Amino acid sequence: MSSEDLEKYESAAELALYREYRDVVGLFSHVVETERRFYLCNSVDVKVRSDGGEVFFDVTMHDAWVWDIYRPARFAKTVRVVTFKDVNVEELAKSELELPKGNF
Repeated sequence: MSSEDLEKYESAAELALYREYRDVVGLFSHVVETERRFYLCNSVDVKVRSDGGEVFFDVTMHDAWVWDIYRPARFAKTVRVVTFKDVNVEELAKSELELPKGNF
């Protein structure tokens, strides 16, 4: 496989992922961002924990969709993330879930 073929494959996969996101975003009420992933979910619980002076976040999401181009199944019943990095959680208003019209 040439580097051009790989680039075309990745571009097509990214476009397909964006289209899937556009189709499912209205099903979810929360956006969760971690240092490694972007999630859509309907329930999220963030607990701040400490161990030996280190603070970390224990994030549990239910009814989730994972933005990951290489993941064959992006829907998950439950997702748990434990991280020392920042976690951003936003509750989406229904008006924010409307994407611009267009042919993507």
